Amino acid sequence: MIHSNGPRTGRPSVFASRGMVSSPHYLASESGQNILRRGGSAVDAAIAVSATLCVVYPHMAGLGGDAFLLIAGGKANGVEAIEATGPAAALATREFYKSKGYTDQIPMRGPLAALTAPGVVDGWRLAHERYGKLPWKELFADAIEYARKGMAVTRSLADWLVTDEKILNQNKDMARIYLPKGKPQREGELIKQEQLAKTFEYLAEHGARKGFYEGPIAQEMAKGLEAMGSPLRYEDFSSYHANWAEPIVGSYRGYDVYQLPPATQGFAALQILNLLEQYDVKEWGPNTAEYYHHMVEAIKVAFADRDEWLSDPAHVNIPLDVFLSKEYAQKRKALITAERALDAEDIEAGIKFGDKGKRTPPDGDTVYFCAADSDGLVVSNIQSIYHDFGSAVIAGDTGIIMQNRGSFFSLEEDHPNTLEPGKHTFHTIIPAMLMKDGKPVMAYGTMGGEGQPQTQAAMLTRIIDFGFNVQQAIEAPRWLMGRTWGTVSRDLVLESRIPEEAIRELRLRGHPVKMAAGWDGTLGHAQAIMIHPENGTYEGGADPRGDGMALGY
Repeated sequence: MIHSNGPRTGRPSVFASRGMVSSPHYLASESGQNILRRGGSAVDAAIAVSATLCVVYPHMAGLGGDAFLLIAGGKANGVEAIEATGPAAALATREFYKSKGYTDQIPMRGPLAALTAPGVVDGWRLAHERYGKLPWKELFADAIEYARKGMAVTRSLADWLVTDEKILNQNKDMARIYLPKGKPQREGELIKQEQLAKTFEYLAEHGARKGFYEGPIAQEMAKGLEAMGSPLRYEDFSSYHANWAEPIVGSYRGYDVYQLPPATQGFAALQILNLLEQYDVKEWGPNTAEYYHHMVEAIKVAFADRDEWLSDPAHVNIPLDVFLSKEYAQKRKALITAERALDAEDIEAGIKFGDKGKRTPPDGDTVYFCAADSDGLVVSNIQSIYHDFGSAVIAGDTGIIMQNRGSFFSLEEDHPNTLEPGKHTFHTIIPAMLMKDGKPVMAYGTMGGEGQPQTQAAMLTRIIDFGFNVQQAIEAPRWLMGRTWGTVSRDLVLESRIPEEAIRELRLRGHPVKMAAGWDGTLGHAQAIMIHPENGTYEGGADPRGDGMALGY
């Protein structure tokens, strides 16, 4: 399935026969490639990539965050999934926050935003126990080296240091580490993270449980967070375990598409494809008003169900069988017309978007990466600390930035995502896996909160319907229906490379168009690896909107 029917792009797809890694940072991709060259598995490579990203992309990834994985091919039993996402702390109740003066929304930053246990490290443990080839401690050498000796600031990090300068200055440890000269570092300047290097060394030596969740690291995190006012305690760390999960599956034009189940928004990504499958997408053309209009309308309809229902399935009975059925998609298609954009505030037939602002869709910063090895094992992996720099607090003397994922919980008692101790919040982060006849075809995904199901749909339609190769599909002009960072309205954000006549027509159909730069990083950093069984090669692509690359060998 080697395609090349799309437009010329700034870089080619990468082809290799023995292994492939793609990530949003070149040093992380190199870490994964080095592991593959040493005989490590795709899981070993993914862990090394993830660890390096925790150091070199601190605004988007970290040991204090969550992760989800899909694993297929090789010796995997079909498609296997890992949920590495921590629940709300035992003390994190609505009453706790109301006693602090918060009645509607949990603070987005600071220690009160740090209320869920980090899951990523135990996710590494689960995956490594089943599919690791190299010793655990050998997977973190690069992360330790870059943390201790320094890593050069990239374009993305430089931009976010400027954006978040005030936020970083609100915590002395954050300011000391990430504003070492009292101001944002520029591209090429070094940032050292000595405390984080020590934490990684201990983790590498003692393993995930003793080295992170049940020993002195967890004790130090809990002590530091409690002193600042966070509800997290040592018991929240020591009692947490990641778990293997049953993925959910849909289909698109003869391919099977796998996602994580709730509390992720994976089912929305599958609903979008069910709606699009009812159209002859090829007729529209890949860069036309018809294409963008119908893609956006399908997204609106799918997001209506997501916003109304998505939460922890242990607390909310989500009718997944209905939402994922082709019959339901046929009924929902009736809401979409070619002439006019749906009203994103309130649609007839009881379909609501955000309940007039009460159920605000989330945003967040994330890293997506993927890896494949010589045994055919393929890993689709996503990791996040939610907002840029997470909660913007360091957990004790560990160098670990805590995620603020729990700040998305609602404090309204009747809200489906209402805060409860031990509950998992609505998660935007979704890795994806495309399968055919039980074998992996492509691992793909992107960062970008609301944009993740949208960009995934763009990649699939451009590859399956239009014949683009992986790199072409990633680089093609992108859109985002919903909120971007710092906005409260649901706009249709378009990259400026979309043709002017298409933009004009979208406005005429009632879309609230806002323009973005031609290669706008807030519209996501996508990566993908495609498997070509006809000649035994991997094809990798990486997003120029980020700082990454695909590397094979």
